[in-house]
Amino acid sequence: MPQYDDYVVVLDFLRHGKPGDRKAEPTAQCIGDKFFTLLEVVTREGLEIKPGDRLYVGTAKRYEVKYVRDRITLDQLTTFARAEVEGVVLRLVTKGEERFVKFFNEAGPLSTRLHTLELLPGIGKKHLWVILTERKKRPFDSFKDIQKRVPMLPDVRRMITKRILRELEKEERHRLFTAAREREIPPPRRFVPTP
Repeated sequence: MPQYDDYVVVLDFLRHGKPGDRKAEPTAQCIGDKFFTLLEVVTREGLEIKPGDRLYVGTAKRYEVKYVRDRITLDQLTTFARAEVEGVVLRLVTKGEERFVKFFNEAGPLSTRLHTLELLPGIGKKHLWVILTERKKRPFDSFKDIQKRVPMLPDVRRMITKRILRELEKEERHRLFTAAREREIPPPRRFVPTP
């Protein structure tokens, strides 16, 4: 089932749209605050929108956003938006601490040789076993708790941020935090009878 963000954070605002657009409409490049979906939205005329603003893009009545133009990729972001994305993701990870700590407490194995936690940059077999042992004793309750109980572990917020950026950058086989891109459905084949 597709996953959609109801709210987005503005990365860049183009008052007259992107150069080369057929119609000059105020456009914002944004990232979803839950599934980290990159979107380009057209906003209503006359609004003062700035990077960091939170806009509603859900299915109910929208006040700032006229319509969602398209889902975009990292390389379609403006230079300014590209520079902003890592900081915004880090802030969203910090704000969603409870969700990501729950991930550390509940993540399971993907196969007999690979655990979900190993998909995070900086977690190898040694850190994995310490995390699994510690969460059996008592579930983690914060990023600080994870850092304290797992010695020599890199900054948890930054590990998660790096993973999210990697998922946005390329098609990852296993998606932990971002919504999967909808695959293009090939056109139906036409049946041509043989003579």
